[in-house]
Amino acid sequence: MHVPKSTVYSELKEQWQNEWDRTTKGATTKSFFPSIVDRLKLRINPTPNFTAIVTGHGNIKTYLHKFNIIQNPKCSCDKGEQTVDHIIYSCNIQEQERDRLKAVITRSEQWPISKNKLVLKYYKTFKQFTDNIVLNKE
Repeated sequence: MHVPKSTVYSELKEQWQNEWDRTTKGATTKSFFPSIVDRLKLRINPTPNFTAIVTGHGNIKTYLHKFNIIQNPKCSCDKGEQTVDHIIYSCNIQEQERDRLKAVITRSEQWPISKNKLVLKYYKTFKQFTDNIVLNKE
């Protein structure tokens, strides 16, 4: 019996989504990409900063502190720990870049916007934001 490729792909995507939904790993990435199908539609050109933001790994102080690479997870802006949410939504150091991002988004939506919408609806602008912010572990 011949099974069409489209059927196989559809079943694999469904299985992949079920596994993605069940896993307790990758919470940050899931907040950006809860749907495997939506993620596969995006043509992502990964850069170190973009990858760090959508995974919560890399030069993000809470991540570095978790593995005892640095002593303190506090952001250089002194407004809290340097988390992905802090960087996107409230860090004073990233304010200029965030204002550019917000200017595009608030033409049609309220700020703050979900991380999922940031990548699905505003990928190009969000990518510019991540590429222009400074992530250093000092």
